[in-house]
Amino acid sequence: MRVGRLAERARERLLQRNEVSRQFFPREARRLAEACRQMAERFLEGGRLLAFGRGPYATDAQHVSVEFIHPVIVGKRALPALDLSIAFGPWVEAIVRPADIVMGFGPPEGDPEVLAVVAAARRRGAQTFALPGEEADYAVGAPSHDPFIHQEMVEVLYHTLWETVHVFFEHRRLPGHDVGEMAVLYPFLGGEQVDLGRVVPEVAASIVAKAQEDERLRAEVARSEAEAVAETALAVADRLRRGGKLICFGNGGSATDANDLAIDCVLPPAGLRPVQAVSLSLEPANLTAIANDVGVEVMFLRQLIPHARPEDVAVGISTSGSSKNVIVALEEARKRGMLTVGLLGYDGGEIVRRGLVDLPLVVPCDYIPRIQEVQASIYHVLRELIDEALNGEG
Repeated sequence: MRVGRLAERARERLLQRNEVSRQFFPREARRLAEACRQMAERFLEGGRLLAFGRGPYATDAQHVSVEFIHPVIVGKRALPALDLSIAFGPWVEAIVRPADIVMGFGPPEGDPEVLAVVAAARRRGAQTFALPGEEADYAVGAPSHDPFIHQEMVEVLYHTLWETVHVFFEHRRLPGHDVGEMAVLYPFLGGEQVDLGRVVPEVAASIVAKAQEDERLRAEVARSEAEAVAETALAVADRLRRGGKLICFGNGGSATDANDLAIDCVLPPAGLRPVQAVSLSLEPANLTAIANDVGVEVMFLRQLIPHARPEDVAVGISTSGSSKNVIVALEEARKRGMLTVGLLGYDGGEIVRRGLVDLPLVVPCDYIPRIQEVQASIYHVLRELIDEALNGEG
């Protein structure tokens, strides 16, 4: 019965996200499309995306940066982006240029320190995003007062910016203009000019469609995975009671999700108790040392070995379900008697086919941004249910 009650709560919480999404994205889509058009112009002028936040919102800066630098859509160009969260005030002051795009992340109530730096960047001519905030070129109120739901909607928001900025590149033409070095990055420049204003409504419609696909996937996950989420919460809570910790890991955008989940454990929203967790993806010196000296396939394994104890929980995050370095770390976790959890996409990939995790949580989708967005909903709901299980509720 306890699993059943927690599963019902998981379903309710997942579907609650869809109510917020249906209100937020149709309202914001046109403004987002116009902001995206302006971003495209900035990038073509040599601008960079400079992102930052604090606590769990620093992981949004990490995430948006990696999406622009390392696009997962084949054929899309890398765009300059930096996560400046470690010292965002001095860093923005030192490097911001008028062509740049500055994006500040914070909790639903806003972060005054972040917003002050966003305002300073705007005074210097940068295009600014306050997520959330009231004064910026694109300023928006929090989609939800719930910090987890707010963060998830903001992730969808910046994913749509990354996806649709390329639409404007593909329509952009500079007739009779020597684009110089830009021709290497953007060979489609030159030729007939297109009125980009006409593209904005199409982009706005595509943003709404992307949000609707997330809503469909969350509803599907609420039907198919709610019981597994509840079982995972109970199993993780049992390990935590025994003195265990979560050890999270993943690559790229999944690395930022591993970081976010670990931070949500140790620095949770008000009302949730802190629990032990670490993220192996939050260790750049270790990752680069191991990758350089031994190889990328063991960069989580080498870290897991000294940290792991039998009472711990290994949480591997992989949109494909087949990331080699995630697989070898999960294999080692199984050998050591750890509880293993997989946050996966597609059909669960090799991790599911080989039965490498005790508890697979799968988003049945083959498009990485949508997988990641729904995975965020899953691990946020899981985090809440772990707290309920520890409190003896459900």
